[in-house]
Amino acid sequence: MGFFDRVSTIFKSNVNAALDKAEDPEKMLNQITTEMQEQLVKVKQQVAAAIANEKQLQKDYEQEQGQAEQWEQKATLALQKDNEELARQALSRRNEHASTASGYKEQWEKQKQAVEMLKENLRTLERKIEEARRKKDLLISRQKRAKAQKAIHETMAGMKDNSAFASFDRMEAKVSDIEARADAAAEMAELEHDTLEDEFAALEKDGSVDDDLAALKAKMSAGASSASSSG
Repeated sequence: MGFFDRVSTIFKSNVNAALDKAEDPEKMLNQITTEMQEQLVKVKQQVAAAIANEKQLQKDYEQEQGQAEQWEQKATLALQKDNEELARQALSRRNEHASTASGYKEQWEKQKQAVEMLKENLRTLERKIEEARRKKDLLISRQKRAKAQKAIHETMAGMKDNSAFASFDRMEAKVSDIEARADAAAEMAELEHDTLEDEFAALEKDGSVDDDLAALKAKMSAGASSASSSG
């Protein structure tokens, strides 16, 4: 029963308090369940040894009881042969074996009760270890989730000064300025293009008027010549 007492302390201890002190809860939980499994193996060995002892006591009892019955048969045979002295000796041997058999039977019955108790405790221990495994998996999942949440909160806390977002704002303003400069340059280029076109148009317009003036002069000169000839 010593192993059961030692194993039970694992379940009675405050696991959560132990986890608070643990540097790595997952590692500690795995270690605890490994130790539980090792204790379970030892307990099974003890139970197996107890069962073997029970079987041996049963065998010894049945053997002594069989010897007692055989000597009683011999005593009966001696009486049938009218040999009371031999029958008396046979009964004496029978009583010796019967007494030994009684002792074995008492020990056997006690061992049977102990074995049944050990078996029940073993089944309870196996259920508790299985429960511990499930709890271990749950605690590890909780730990990982807590770590993830902590990392997110720490990241968010590190961004509370808005330095990263302020950088985005500065970059946005810079890009807007570059865009404005690009638009201004395009507009200036368009203005320069329009001025040049206007100058050429003006030149073409001036040339057309000069041509018209020359043509008019030529017409007037031709008209004057015709008038002189007619007079």
